[in-house]
Amino acid sequence: MQAAATREIRNLKDLVAFIRSELKPKGKILTPFNVITAPILAIGLGLIVYRFIFGLGTVVHEVPGFPWGIWIGFNIMSGVAFAGGAYVLTFVVYILRSEKYHPIIRPTVLNGFLAYLFYAGVIVVDCGRWWNITNPILGNKFGVNAVLFLIAWHFLLYMLTELVEFSPAIAEWLGLKKVRRILNSMTIGAVIFGITLSTLHQSGLGALIMMGKPNIHPLWWTEYIPVLFFVSSIFAGLSMVIFEGSISLRVFGRQMTEEYRREYPDIVVGLAKTCAAVMFVYLFLKALVLIHGRHWDLLNTPMGYWYLTEVVGLVLIPCLMFAKGVRSRNLTIIRVAALLTMAGIIINRCNYVFIAYKWYVPLSERYIPTLAETWIAFTVVLAHIWTFRWIVNRMPVYREVPEWAKEEEEEKIIRKEVAQWKASRM
Repeated sequence: MQAAATREIRNLKDLVAFIRSELKPKGKILTPFNVITAPILAIGLGLIVYRFIFGLGTVVHEVPGFPWGIWIGFNIMSGVAFAGGAYVLTFVVYILRSEKYHPIIRPTVLNGFLAYLFYAGVIVVDCGRWWNITNPILGNKFGVNAVLFLIAWHFLLYMLTELVEFSPAIAEWLGLKKVRRILNSMTIGAVIFGITLSTLHQSGLGALIMMGKPNIHPLWWTEYIPVLFFVSSIFAGLSMVIFEGSISLRVFGRQMTEEYRREYPDIVVGLAKTCAAVMFVYLFLKALVLIHGRHWDLLNTPMGYWYLTEVVGLVLIPCLMFAKGVRSRNLTIIRVAALLTMAGIIINRCNYVFIAYKWYVPLSERYIPTLAETWIAFTVVLAHIWTFRWIVNRMPVYREVPEWAKEEEEEKIIRKEVAQWKASRM
């Protein structure tokens, strides 16, 4: 980071030399986290290579009638929901102009970008004929009116949008002053475009689920699944922000300024307040769906008990905990509520994909993930975490931006104030 602050990359030779120096490990190598997760990553990468060489059927539990598995439910559906914090906070900071949450924008956008990069990338692993992965983008086989066509394009465009939103940090890391100036000017446009894409494809994933109406349990199926997916992505994303921020405070605490540490409790309380409000709206919608669906009798069944576990145990209780945590400013309660909420989102998405899907099929004929599938699913999560850590340890994500970047921002503010003053004098 100091190199980025003191010099500008002027040619390819400088860039190569700088990248080589940054590839060196930052800190200790033999940490407990590395020792535990490195073997999991190594074995998981080996399983992915094995899958590509010998085919999808060598690692997954193929069951007729169950098109999707843990990679779709856990990695993609849940991962995309958890990435929702990026579009929510960029809207709050850049559109509503709430500077209170500005300190956590970069880690949130970075986390969102990596979520789409890795979890949407799981689709390649999940495709039997992975070389046809371009078909959803081109509209081959099923046309451009399909929901999958919309989702594929939104995923691709949103990944590029979040890269643009985070790119000023990359420019600061490389010392590219002119490039940073250009990228900074693109931020507002990228944010507006990204918010539009997010609201559409979060609900679009729900629209994709709607096609399985005959196979999804009546307690879960409703024509309002897209709305429920969109609303739940808001508190899912903010819960992930709370969880990720709590971990980062311990791991990257030395990079954070005293001002950030001082403001962090207020930020968490603000996020929790939003979570509680949105979860109340979600519960209200779920109640309306249940009432109009007239499925009260199904609550007193095994699947009904499972439904109540999801809605009451992992939505209502965390909602009340968020409200209690906000009122007492208890960060521990808020963090526990965030964990329960994240568990609820994972269970909810997996319910739609394979748990409440064809619930009437005997257990012996149902889809149950293999050890290899589960291992690969967690390998992708760990790859996300390792990449996030690598970037944070090198780029100005939590730490202060270089001095030259601060000076540019101050000049920008002064020019804006002068322009406003001149306009007021006219």
